[in-house]
Amino acid sequence: MRQIAVLPYRTDSPSVDAPIHILLITSRETRRWIIPKGNPMAKLPPHASAAVEAEEEAGVLGSACPVRIGSYRYRKRRNSGASVWAEVDVFPFAVTEELDSWKEQHERERRWFTLAEAADAVDEADLRALIRSFGAREFRAATQAANFIDTVADKTGVNTMFAWFQKLLPQQGNFFELFERHSATLVAGADALARLSQGGPGKADHIREIEEREHEADVITRDVLHTVRRTFLTPFDRGAITALIASMDDAIDEMQHAAGAVDLYEIDEFEPEMRDIAAIIVDAARLTAEAIPLLRKIADNGTRLHELTERLVRMEGHADDIHAAGLRRIYREIGAKDPLQFVVRQEMFKRMERIVDRFEDVANEIDGLVIDHS
Repeated sequence: MRQIAVLPYRTDSPSVDAPIHILLITSRETRRWIIPKGNPMAKLPPHASAAVEAEEEAGVLGSACPVRIGSYRYRKRRNSGASVWAEVDVFPFAVTEELDSWKEQHERERRWFTLAEAADAVDEADLRALIRSFGAREFRAATQAANFIDTVADKTGVNTMFAWFQKLLPQQGNFFELFERHSATLVAGADALARLSQGGPGKADHIREIEEREHEADVITRDVLHTVRRTFLTPFDRGAITALIASMDDAIDEMQHAAGAVDLYEIDEFEPEMRDIAAIIVDAARLTAEAIPLLRKIADNGTRLHELTERLVRMEGHADDIHAAGLRRIYREIGAKDPLQFVVRQEMFKRMERIVDRFEDVANEIDGLVIDHS
């Protein structure tokens, strides 16, 4: 038996270190904590079906990424009394709005949990592992662990001498901090783009936020380029550093171009395929923000980095398919009747798809670092 589900999440801020919160709901009969799920709907793709379940069962709206993050199994009791295995595909769901009233509000309780609390609250072992793997905190903790020299210094009591000696060493720059700050702008920009793609009021505010995030990213990019020129020792090859920050900056530049096109062409309603691509962009930004801190200890984190970049590349392929399907549909519906509107929609599809392409470029740059240094 196949089912679909969403993992509803939010963060307190776009910061790389911002904790992730997960929304769980209670089941109607046993009152145990679960995620919104249900059976696939015949006329909807799986992630869209899952988004409907999120609205009906948990009263939340947001962006459901079309690329699933995994699956889990549980035993479902049928009306006949039989207990059968159900395989549930789970899609990440960035929550943008909580409704005051919804279809099943009197049948379920909903509550936000920290990532660790949510993992502990659910019964299914596979779902528990999936929730824990959704966040990057354990990997960030590993990247910030003391290095060998720090450990020796603590054990031998020569911290003061070592600190004095470090001052004599050539500057190494704060590249990792700058990379992480830039990835935070990607997350914030992607979230704003997802809100923009959902239409409704606030369009001008979402466009303005994307523009502001792009300006912040430009400042960080300039800092990286200046730091490369004046730093004696760099953690990676100088060309690799500039290529990585340039690919990240290209991603948020494309977000700004897309927002500018929305403003220029006065687009108030997005095609469903565009909203799907926006959801992919949200998840791509989240995965990038998880990957970047792992570069601090790239040799230890090579396997995880490769997993993340592989997922980013798969997302780009999925976005290409959605892009093509959307163009075919609007050509059939409005191509002959309104050629100008078709050209406008075609341009918006191209803008959205380019953003995902740039995230693939980021993945390729990170993969190159992993190959060279792990």
